[in-house]
Amino acid sequence: MEKDIKTILAECGFSFKKQLGQNFITDKNLLSSIVAASGVGKEVTVIEIGCGAGTLTRALSERVKKVIAFEVDKTLQPVLAQTLSGCTNAEVVFRDFLKVGLKEFEKEQGEYFVVANLPYYVTTPLIMKLIEESEKCKGLSVMVQEEVAERFCAKEGTPEYGAITAMIALRAECEITKRVPRTLFYPRPNVDSAVVKFTFCNRFAVKDKAVYKKVVHAAFSSRRKTLENNLVSAFKLTREKAREVLTACGIDLKARGETLSPERFAALADYMTTAL
Repeated sequence: MEKDIKTILAECGFSFKKQLGQNFITDKNLLSSIVAASGVGKEVTVIEIGCGAGTLTRALSERVKKVIAFEVDKTLQPVLAQTLSGCTNAEVVFRDFLKVGLKEFEKEQGEYFVVANLPYYVTTPLIMKLIEESEKCKGLSVMVQEEVAERFCAKEGTPEYGAITAMIALRAECEITKRVPRTLFYPRPNVDSAVVKFTFCNRFAVKDKAVYKKVVHAAFSSRRKTLENNLVSAFKLTREKAREVLTACGIDLKARGETLSPERFAALADYMTTAL
């Protein structure tokens, strides 16, 4: 690929669409480091969501067995025809991945990893779709807004810790592998980014995922209220019953949701599954 991305975009008459959160990576060293940090090897299939101008797609194709890149903006077709020229193991699917039925998709698909520079506006729903619905996804390595990355990887007791943190923990361990300044994107966004790696594992099990989810969301439904008050509201418990549940689980009656680790949420959810 002899021409730089800016030249190709200009020649193809491409116009950035702000509503799609289009900020492309052009730095080759950054692209290489993102691929390396993902840990993907030569024999794996990678799903990329929001391939944009195809710079990360190309970098991935040079390292892995196959890349299936999803993109919603069909006006990028002529751009991708140039940037992915010669990448015989890269397939671009012009479709919204959020609207893809994962069960049907995974029937035709072996195990895979997700590596992507995610559009900011779809970050959380995409992550949760994969966390909650996928059966063959082995892990993710995604670029997201730095503030969101901090929430994904937060520890209990910190301001960043929330429902999304505890929900991710049910399926994966995550870590920030790289911080990326806004100056390395074209066009330049208003925020810095970070690459987060999600390693899918059996960190802990729960008896009923739906109850765990309800407990977690209840705990953070009003951060200023105690966990007791939030459980009373969400589960229609008497105050006496809520206190009985918390005491049985060894949780301080004045505790707030953000003080509980995912493991303690799991223990609380399991107790409620059997006791209520």
